[in-house]
Amino acid sequence: MVPSLCKYVVVFLSTPVISQFRAYTSQKGCNAQKEVISMSTEDNKATTRRIFEEVLNKGNLALVDEIVSSDNVFHTPTGPVHGIEGYKQFVNMYLSAFPDLKFTIEDEIAEGDKVVTRYTARGTHRADLQGIPPTGKQATVTGIVIGRFANGKLVEGWLDFDALGMLQQLGVIPAPGPAS
Repeated sequence: MVPSLCKYVVVFLSTPVISQFRAYTSQKGCNAQKEVISMSTEDNKATTRRIFEEVLNKGNLALVDEIVSSDNVFHTPTGPVHGIEGYKQFVNMYLSAFPDLKFTIEDEIAEGDKVVTRYTARGTHRADLQGIPPTGKQATVTGIVIGRFANGKLVEGWLDFDALGMLQQLGVIPAPGPAS
């Protein structure tokens, strides 16, 4: 009987910056399972910056195919967004409503497979946003997003931003008046 000729790729790095790499087989019929390959925190931060700079600021939605996982779940204040197409639709909704939208990364902190980004977004409301007709008003909104990465791609995210402040700046909801 001929022994199985399974090829294994194994890389194990144990440093504070590199998460673990695991083994997987490269031939059919081997009794091993493909596992997650984690990237360094610096790689994950670079991917996060690409999302902000290239996808959000430049509108390059084609890049989403490369850096967002097909089974991505992005938790937003209005509910979860699933997959690459859902992510593109969510981003495009804001890019369409605020065509001059620009994001500035204020802070970026990473540990393990997660990156936390505090940002400021500025733009002018020029098109419909979830049933809100264009107001022509500018809004400046702060927010925080947490991204979890695997295999160099965003696999899960949690978004929280000042939606109330945005709606007040657009004149949709009245700003609080002085206390009486």
